[in-house]
Parts: sequence; structure tokens; C-alpha cells
Amino acid sequence: MFYSLSTLPVRSSKGFHRNHAPVVSNGALDRFLNDTFSSLQDAGPGRAASFEDLEKSYLLSLDVPGLTRDQLDIGIEGDVVRVASKQHAPRKVKAAWRFPLEIDASASTAKLENGVLTLSLGKQLPVSKVTPLAIE
Repeated sequence: MFYSLSTLPVRSSKGFHRNHAPVVSNGALDRFLNDTFSSLQDAGPGRAASFEDLEKSYLLSLDVPGLTRDQLDIGIEGDVVRVASKQHAPRKVKAAWRFPLEIDASASTAKLENGVLTLSLGKQLPVSKVTPLAIE
């Protein structure tokens, strides 16, 4: 099981969809929301990540066609993994995932082959810090 930090917005054919009437009509805000959420349209099923929870690691695969390894940044911070394209890349990719356990960066690898980025993320298993206390 993993948790995604990003969710897809509710969209209509006209752009951002509100379930209620706006309190104030603000064209600039509507344009901003339409532009922002329309850029997420590429993050649909075609770019969905596949995930597998193995015994000692997580396996995460993400479609990134047209990008080379020099055009991608991968960051691991605790239990969060971020993948983003660099500024000069021909396509924009930005995603983050939160996992139940922290990731061991030293036991993790990344491979880019045929437009598919595959991350093998080592689990950092929790160590018990229980100290027995003697009864007098």
C-alpha cells in the first residue's frame, strides 16, 4: 500500500469544474485554475505509475517517454519519493509518492529503459528500541 501526495481534479470539457456558484466572479482566478488543472490532464491513466510491494523493497514504475536520465531528478526524503523533470527537458513530469515505511536510499536503484523509469526502493525496516527494565 502506498499513498500518493497528488490527486486528479474534477474536470469538465470547459476546464475546472465547481460544484457551487462562485461568491465573486474573478476571471483571473478562473484562468489560473483552468491553466493549472489542464496541465494535469497528461497525468491520467497513460502516465499512471505501477506499484508493487515486495518483501524488502517497493517497486515503482513510471512512464516517462521522450526523457533521458539526464533530464530527470529523483529525490528520497524519509518515506517520500519525488520524481521531476529538469527545466530544460522537453516534457514536464512532477510526481511524489508517500510510502508506509521510510526508504533506504543506499539500498535503492533507478533504471530508465524504453521510456519507463523503474525504481527499486529499499525498505528501511523499523528497529525496536525497547529496553528491558528489571523489577526490583
